[in-house]
Amino acid sequence: MTDRRRVILESAARVIARRGVRGLRVTELAAEAGVSTALVYYHFRDRPGILRHALAFIGDRADRYTEQGPDGLPAGPAADPRERLERMLLLEVQDLPEVRENSAAWGELRAHAVFDPELRDELAAAGAAWTAEVAELLGAVHPAAPADAVTAAAERLTALLEGLSVRWLSGLTPPGHARELLRAAVRVEADRLAPEAASRFD
Repeated sequence: MTDRRRVILESAARVIARRGVRGLRVTELAAEAGVSTALVYYHFRDRPGILRHALAFIGDRADRYTEQGPDGLPAGPAADPRERLERMLLLEVQDLPEVRENSAAWGELRAHAVFDPELRDELAAAGAAWTAEVAELLGAVHPAAPADAVTAAAERLTALLEGLSVRWLSGLTPPGHARELLRAAVRVEADRLAPEAASRFD
């Protein structure tokens, strides 16, 4: 990715987080990025193109900071898949500008997808990839668990995280409490997939 393209996408995430998708104007985006509107159109063709690429950029950026430790340095290896899953989810609730911006922009894109079928498809694909990543880690915790049960558990965890993100960003839930709730949810979902627990939930 070229430097200017990255700057435009960083600026798009910032504008979407601050003003919402409906508030994203190409002229404002260009001013935020310090480039011409012609350059924005050169890289992204039109407003839907900006939104699609901004969504992918937000996903890639989340992948990067959830692979790092909270200090921004590469996290040490976690041999246990349950520990890796917990760490990945908890790093989505960091009181850092980049994480707050990413979470807010994701929420704005998700809300706008209600009215934009094309964006809805892009968002569904991104959400499915995220759920699959969580399901892969849950499946590694309990390899004998049925695939549909693992996927359902992953869907519950990602939905919980999205809801908690809205709550902590708006100040309704302190970040520390949101992380405690996530830890408890990971424990419940992982324990529920254990072979000895499966019969209790049939």
